[in-house]
Amino acid sequence: MAVIEEVMTRSVETCSPSSSVIEVAKKMKELDVGVMPLEEGNQLVGLVTDRDIVINGLAEKETGDFKARDVMTKDPECVHPDTDINEAFNLMSEKQIRRLPVVDQNNQLAGIVSIGDLAVKLNENRESGDALDQISRPAKPEK
Repeated sequence: MAVIEEVMTRSVETCSPSSSVIEVAKKMKELDVGVMPLEEGNQLVGLVTDRDIVINGLAEKETGDFKARDVMTKDPECVHPDTDINEAFNLMSEKQIRRLPVVDQNNQLAGIVSIGDLAVKLNENRESGDALDQISRPAKPEK
């Protein structure tokens, strides 16, 4: 049984919810990442993605003068280091999530796992194409 701890990125930089969105965007550019975890008092409180900045920020506010807390996803889906990789895959598929924070029992950030991390591991079992299809499928229209 493969677990998330085997594939997650361990050293993850964070910002504060009170950080300006410009500061978050610059840090994301510097690190070449599409997501920035937000911590307050060593606790994960949210995530900001590049998409959040554009869709929930710039497109709505028409300015870059706002804080990370204004666009963050609060209480993001998370997994633990000992979570089975298939369980994480199923969660990512169901929720259409491309990146999952990995937290310890105290809700402290231990790492992050991405669709790419899963694809590499699943490729070892020749399942990566199916995995990417499941996670990247278009949302079903609501009726």
